Amino acid sequence: MTAFATYLDEIKKNLAHGDATEHTHRPALKKLLESVGQGIIATNEPTRILCGAPDFILTKSKVPLGHVETKDVGENLTAMEKGKPPSGEQFGRYRDGLPNWILTDYLEFRWYVSGEPRLTVRLAELDAKGKLQPIPNGEAELENLLKAFLAQKAKTIGTAKDLAGRMAGMTRIIRDLIIKTFEHEVEKGFLHKWIAAFRETLIPDLEEKQFADMFAQTLAYGLFAARVHTPVNKAFSREMAAYNLPKTNPFLRKLFSEIAGVDMPETIDWAVDDLVELLNHADMAAVLKDFGKGKGKSDPVVHFYETFLAAYDPKMREVRGVFYTPEPAVSYLVRSVDHLLKTRFQRPKGLADENTLILDPATGTATFIYFIVDQIYQKFARQKGAWDGYVEKHLLNRIFGFELLIAPYAIAHLKLGMQLQQMGYKFGSDQRLGIYLTNTLEEAAKKSEQLITGWIADEANAAANIKRDQPIMVLVGNPPYSGHSANRSWVKVRVTKGQQYVADFGLEQGRVTEIKKKAAADGVVEVPTFIGHLIQDYYVVDGVWLGERNPKWLQNDYVKFIRFAQWRIDQTGEGIVAFITSNSYLDSPTFRGMRQSLMGSFNEIYVYDLHGNANKKERARDGGEDKNVFDIAEGVSLLLCVKQRDNQTPCQVSHADILGSREAKYTLLDESDVGKTDWAELKPVSPHYFFMPQTIKRRAEYQKLWQITDIMPKNLLGFQTHRDPVAIAFDEATLKKQVTEHLGEEPSEADWKTNCRLCDYRPFDRRFVFLDTSVTDRPRLDIIAHLFKANLALNTVRQTKASTWQHAVVSNRPTPAVFVEIKDGSNVFPLYLYDDAELETQKRRGGGTMLMALFESSPGYSVRRANLNPKFIADLTQRLGLKWLLVDRGDLKKTVGPEDFFHYAYAVFHSPAYRGRYAEFLKIDFPRLPLTSD
Repeated sequence: MTAFATYLDEIKKNLAHGDATEHTHRPALKKLLESVGQGIIATNEPTRILCGAPDFILTKSKVPLGHVETKDVGENLTAMEKGKPPSGEQFGRYRDGLPNWILTDYLEFRWYVSGEPRLTVRLAELDAKGKLQPIPNGEAELENLLKAFLAQKAKTIGTAKDLAGRMAGMTRIIRDLIIKTFEHEVEKGFLHKWIAAFRETLIPDLEEKQFADMFAQTLAYGLFAARVHTPVNKAFSREMAAYNLPKTNPFLRKLFSEIAGVDMPETIDWAVDDLVELLNHADMAAVLKDFGKGKGKSDPVVHFYETFLAAYDPKMREVRGVFYTPEPAVSYLVRSVDHLLKTRFQRPKGLADENTLILDPATGTATFIYFIVDQIYQKFARQKGAWDGYVEKHLLNRIFGFELLIAPYAIAHLKLGMQLQQMGYKFGSDQRLGIYLTNTLEEAAKKSEQLITGWIADEANAAANIKRDQPIMVLVGNPPYSGHSANRSWVKVRVTKGQQYVADFGLEQGRVTEIKKKAAADGVVEVPTFIGHLIQDYYVVDGVWLGERNPKWLQNDYVKFIRFAQWRIDQTGEGIVAFITSNSYLDSPTFRGMRQSLMGSFNEIYVYDLHGNANKKERARDGGEDKNVFDIAEGVSLLLCVKQRDNQTPCQVSHADILGSREAKYTLLDESDVGKTDWAELKPVSPHYFFMPQTIKRRAEYQKLWQITDIMPKNLLGFQTHRDPVAIAFDEATLKKQVTEHLGEEPSEADWKTNCRLCDYRPFDRRFVFLDTSVTDRPRLDIIAHLFKANLALNTVRQTKASTWQHAVVSNRPTPAVFVEIKDGSNVFPLYLYDDAELETQKRRGGGTMLMALFESSPGYSVRRANLNPKFIADLTQRLGLKWLLVDRGDLKKTVGPEDFFHYAYAVFHSPAYRGRYAEFLKIDFPRLPLTSD
């Protein structure tokens, strides 16, 4: 009998027992696979399979040839191919990540190469009685398929896009294998020791899934870096990776020396070897040549990472802000810093000055440092003999970068190492680049504990010394923009009774100070982090707390990095900050404390607004479209801050901006620097300290008006369901069905009667909403409940990204936070406030006859009062010379009431003359109401 006939015979015998499973047939398949070629080993390792590996890994002389994934006889392979459960997700991972593999139910064999189906062969069929019926020529066709499968040569990859796509698929497999390995590895195993080291020195609350992603990307990009440095025509292997990585990066070299060792879990090593084989068959010269096509994107290594991450996890690319920093913007800032060092600090060598320490605190892939090195190198272009000595003595020891994510960190080392090598510099055995793996926003405390991966602690220690002790004079970079910051301002810690800890903050002579408390008992308390303490300064303006109801935007990561840079320059006593960031802080009222604080630290502030906010729909001055310099929706700006030692002159704030196409902005940035830009001087004043031009005459006039929040003090954002398809419906029956399906049970009659309400979902769009917290995350009942009864409410916004302000809408029912504008949360200002408790008190006292008579016309006989400031009422009635009514309307001859005010306010806010006169102010704060016709 042939090997194929023997195989089929064994499958028949297994099926005849009646209790055969997928696992029963594996020994027969193993024999068949190993019989096809000499020296073939088909490994079926249960531990690997348990952690997500394919059922068989085929090798020859330890070189991986391909994989086989088995399913039980008769299982629907087509359904799996189409992504259907239970195995559809697994098929997607293998299709994208395995270069050469077979999917089989032991009778049908489907072969895939580089994600594409190559060939399908059926060996036998199950008849109606469950017996195997061989297919004519099936044995010969399967033999041909298996021989071709084992002889399949790895595809040579010659484009960056193809390599990034294949690497991404393999990296996802490695990530998932790591997650599964954690479930089965002993507590002191390889991966558990690694995650403990990272938690100790970098990210205290690092989760296993986050670590798996971080580790997988590190493996992938570290191997890529090592492959780039492998000499042409030399075989590349996992064991060689540590030797091929540039000497500029001791961290990665030590990391890969461990990865290449015997401790690497066998549940993962097979996938890493597959990745090595992929890189072995990449035409690196062609891939590198293919990098970075397009204006503003000529850096090859970084552009490849952007391509890789877009294929690996597009959502992560968005969240982590991994977008290529446009080179014209980087160039503008680097040349501007060079200019300022020469003109403000009398350092004629500029960035090349041997005593000027430079730090990029969120270096990412080190684009800024790359440009700084290039700027310095230009000064040595004609005296290359001096370059080597300069790099060794005056460059490597004073230019630093901090990065928290390992993949960009690896790229930074790769890119800068390649740059210096191309400039002719040869690194010594003990030299390294000053790029460190660390969290800039964590306190600069040394980590001296002895860890299994102690060299991670070495990185943290070195970074702590730079962060805390070195007189950094220049901070440059493009910090991440994230409103939901991963860098916490408060953390929970365990304390013992009597232990003192910082629990809060207070004001002392206009400065934020610590308020310390003693723990009353053993337990967990919240304490500020390093950056959490510093950022408190931005919550103060003119010596008082901001009083913001929703100050979360001050927790944006880019704000925290600006605060860190400000702190570091204050510690040094002089220096420059040069960042490209979101431009949201320039005019938003929430950031007024931040703007005032920056003016207190620096002598000169230059703001170059590059606009580009997709939501604002701004136009260029010639009427053309305004585009962002990044591939993001949020507008950006360049910030340059200068602090001179012992300079006591008031801060001078200068502003410039560019509107128009991306190409036009790139051209202008390429051709100028801070010394060549046409700046307009600003005069930021209390209470907002705007970093954008304002019409001073109109601003003073507008500030004298009554702000709506002062007139109607009881107001809040409208309700937020965070699940409209569940909590909102056009009719009550549909809503009840949605809520019941969501909760798993029908709401009680009392709950339904209380919480099911008709709402104004959008202007002229009335629907039902269920306002219970089981469905609606933020019902805002302390405001919304006042609209359950007869009432009117003004809905308006604090600020808007829209090109014109038209944000005053009236409702008489509950409204959501996005009632007025989808992108700008709207506050609800009810005209009347109801107080049933007050009425009940009057009843119990046996009095309140006048009160009852006054409010008897109100539904529910509830006590209601106008939501109006008594001081505003006094001002209004004094101006009009009329008597004030507590509710309803007056006759406007002798009396005036709340509804008269309301109609007047609505009319003013819709007046074209009002909107035109105060257009620039209406977009940045709640509207103000004039009481005169001046």
